Amino acid sequence: MNHIPNISFKSSDGFNDIECIQLSELFTRIENDPNHNPHLPHRISFFALLIVTEGHGEHQVDLKTYKIQKDSILKIAKGQVHAFQNHPQYKGYLVLFTEDFVLKYFSKSSIEYISHLYNYHISDPLVENSALNAFFLERITEEIQSTNTYVQHEIIAKILELFLLKLEREAYKTPLETFNKKYQSLFINFKNLVEKNYTNTRNVKDYAKLLNISTKHLNTIVRATTLNTAKHFIDNYVILEIKRDIFSSTLSLKEVAYENGFDEVTNFTKFFKKHTGLSPKAFKSTL
Repeated sequence: MNHIPNISFKSSDGFNDIECIQLSELFTRIENDPNHNPHLPHRISFFALLIVTEGHGEHQVDLKTYKIQKDSILKIAKGQVHAFQNHPQYKGYLVLFTEDFVLKYFSKSSIEYISHLYNYHISDPLVENSALNAFFLERITEEIQSTNTYVQHEIIAKILELFLLKLEREAYKTPLETFNKKYQSLFINFKNLVEKNYTNTRNVKDYAKLLNISTKHLNTIVRATTLNTAKHFIDNYVILEIKRDIFSSTLSLKEVAYENGFDEVTNFTKFFKKHTGLSPKAFKSTL
């Protein structure tokens, strides 16, 4: 998968963590960027909602092609690979938002309910015939374009958070049945073990031992579910928890390091910078 480019969040409307853009504008913008071909698979470092308002077509997520049409929503999570079809015959919007936006403005309980944010591997990304789209798009574009910036981010976040929760409730009516049943139980057990033990170990061998399977088999399960290795899943979860602590607590960075299983601040800093490109101190200064 190393040939798949990684695309970072880049907005043109003054916000650095959320954007709602018409697809026609997006394609015009991309045409002027020789370094990015949206019709080829690319991995995103943010979350996206592809909302179709007219027409029909296809969109690829994690190498699977989905049929989309008016009132469809395609949920694409951070770390997933997607690609637009050539010459799309549909119109709509792409709502982009970063993980930092989610962690800073969404309630923790909402994050746990909105499965596609961090459990996209067991959540169907496609929502069809949604009656929620028009109202949501009207509200969020109105607020993004508002000249009254007082608590603007908070309002935008709540509009998006409520929309995602309502989508989750709709999805809950028809549970996903196409998920690989062979691996589902083991993967969920692995995920639960990581959440419980990540402060004690980030070693894949330890989790394989707890599951009574080989590391090779564990990697097979995780790759089939997430398109990434078990180590990638563990490290991503640790980074998420570190960010949560930095966002939501008054702990010093040294205390955050110890809370997340690092005995040495130096190792904590190296780990965080390796996976985010920033030191914990630099990341905290951006908040």
